Amino acid sequence: MKVIINEKDIQEAAGQGCEAFVSLFADRILESIGGELNADTMALLSADQITLLAYRIVKCEVMEGGFIQLIHNGYGPFIFLNPFAKAMRQWGAKEFGSLIYDVRPLFERYGDALTNRDFSDEEFMALYEQYEEFDAMDDAFIEMEDGVTELVAHYIDEHLDNFAEVEK
Repeated sequence: MKVIINEKDIQEAAGQGCEAFVSLFADRILESIGGELNADTMALLSADQITLLAYRIVKCEVMEGGFIQLIHNGYGPFIFLNPFAKAMRQWGAKEFGSLIYDVRPLFERYGDALTNRDFSDEEFMALYEQYEEFDAMDDAFIEMEDGVTELVAHYIDEHLDNFAEVEK
């Protein structure tokens, strides 16, 4: 999928920091596929573009509600049963890749219980007490998130052509 980003927009986002830089690329990639990542739209993207969108999903879900929320919202197979962790390690985010590998057994053990039914708000909140094994994983991600986002931004910057065509 051809994603075009104006050089001025890239420079402006870079000036605002790694978060804005990464968001610019993720937003534009998502826009290019109509805002929805699914099997059909993934076929239009490069491996790096898919990996970036996967990182954004992990970041948004875990920062808001932990790995329990990520799994409950149906992203477990996409994140844990695909080579996302390996790609993150190849991008230089080795500690984060290892964390994803560490969470995978919890997904495999509890994924069905977390995804196969709707929960009331109270029931959902109770999951955090019921599945305390996720707490340390959530904390680990929160502690490393800024550094991982910085590594992702540097990877994008060093491989711009894998993510978008820069328009002068």
